[in-house]
Amino acid sequence: MPLVLCVRFRGTMDAWDPLFLDSLVEQGFQVTVFDYSGLGQSTGERTYHPASLANDALELIAALKLGKVVIGGWSVGGMAAQIVLARAPQLVSHAVLIATTPPGPLVKAGDQLFYTLAKRENDLEDFVTLFFEPTSQASRAAAEQSARRLAERTGDRSPAVPVEWAAAQIGDGPKNPVFPVDAVLHALKSTSIPVLHLGADHDIVFPVENWYALNGQLPTLHIVTLPRTGHGPHHEYPRAAANHIAAFVGLHTQ
Repeated sequence: MPLVLCVRFRGTMDAWDPLFLDSLVEQGFQVTVFDYSGLGQSTGERTYHPASLANDALELIAALKLGKVVIGGWSVGGMAAQIVLARAPQLVSHAVLIATTPPGPLVKAGDQLFYTLAKRENDLEDFVTLFFEPTSQASRAAAEQSARRLAERTGDRSPAVPVEWAAAQIGDGPKNPVFPVDAVLHALKSTSIPVLHLGADHDIVFPVENWYALNGQLPTLHIVTLPRTGHGPHHEYPRAAANHIAAFVGLHTQ
């Protein structure tokens, strides 16, 4: 089954943990990752407007003739995936949203710390703070393992997203809502397409509590929250995350 993954803020094709992608392939998915227009190895005009990122995904699905897909997205890529679902439901069999935010007002905003870390070059300690649980030794060990896996591929890597340009796109602090698209919230409230949010118990960017607040309003929503981790739950638990996604898709595939 084709699975198209939209990447996070400041991410490129090389930001996905290889063990997560390999585990998805082992589960039978045909996985497609890509760089947004103007970023990484892609040409065109760069932007982080979620509607434009969604358009990139839709154009890719059409160009590769993938037909109906599982649309997935991490962080800002999760916003793009929600717009794909709302705009082209005929192309979406399932939606897999990873550590992202729902549209509309939030019950809990992100931390100011994210905006500090997002606007500078990041070292391993920043990587731990952003995507893992810095108070947990087990999580720190998982972060080191993930960082090693990400560094293994050295050839033909996508160029990094320019930090100064990316920093200028996000403002100075948390917003509420982050994603004020009423049409997308309406689509989520009325869709028959199964939706999974795979999140973390300590996401400093997009707290998972905002999905729990909508649990009674979104008829097809599944919520999986992985413990002792941050904005990259699929990096701390790459095999488990792939297994959860496969189980979710399998449950709703006839």
